[in-house]
Amino acid sequence: MDIEVEIRAFISKDKYQELIDYFSKNGKLTEEDEQETHYFEGDKDVRIQKAKSYSKIWMKEGKIHDDAREEIEVKTNRDDFPKLEKIFRHLGHGVEIKWFRKRHTFEWDEISVMIDYTKGYGYIIELEKITTENKKDETLLLLREKLKKLGIKETPKEVFKEKYENYKKNWKELIKEKIQYL
Repeated sequence: MDIEVEIRAFISKDKYQELIDYFSKNGKLTEEDEQETHYFEGDKDVRIQKAKSYSKIWMKEGKIHDDAREEIEVKTNRDDFPKLEKIFRHLGHGVEIKWFRKRHTFEWDEISVMIDYTKGYGYIIELEKITTENKKDETLLLLREKLKKLGIKETPKEVFKEKYENYKKNWKELIKEKIQYL
C-alpha cells in the first residue's frame, strides 16, 4: 500500500519566485500546470481535478492535513472533467469547495516538490514522498530536514486548518476576481 507523506508551508510571493528559480537550477521540473479541483461533500475526501493535460478523480484516506495518507487516483482524458462532475452531481454529492491553482512540480533528491499559487488561498511549498506504512515516520523526518535545509519553517497544522476553514466558508468570494491562468 502506497502512503503519501507530505509537509507544507505558506510562503511569500517573493519566496515563491525564489524557490521556482532555485529548483529550476537544483532540481528537475517535471510539470508546470494549471488546475481546477473540486472537493465533494461527504464522509470521504473525494476530489476531481482538471489539469492542462488530464482530468482525474481521487480519494485520500484519513483527515485533511494529516502528514501521511493512503491515496487512490485514476487519471482520465482532460475532456472527461464535465462527465466526472455530472456523475458526482447525479450521485447527490455537492461541491464543497473549488480550488484554482498554478503548480510547478520538481523532483529534488528523490522528493517531489510542489510550488503553488492557489487563488484566494496563497503561496505554498509542499514536499512529498510516496512510501510504505513502515517507513512513513522516517520519511516525515527526511522531509522536515529538507524543508529546514531550504530555510523554510513548516507551517503548523493548526494554521493550515484555520486557513482551510476560512477558505471553505468564503471560497466563492475569494475567487471572484477573474482567473488569469485557466
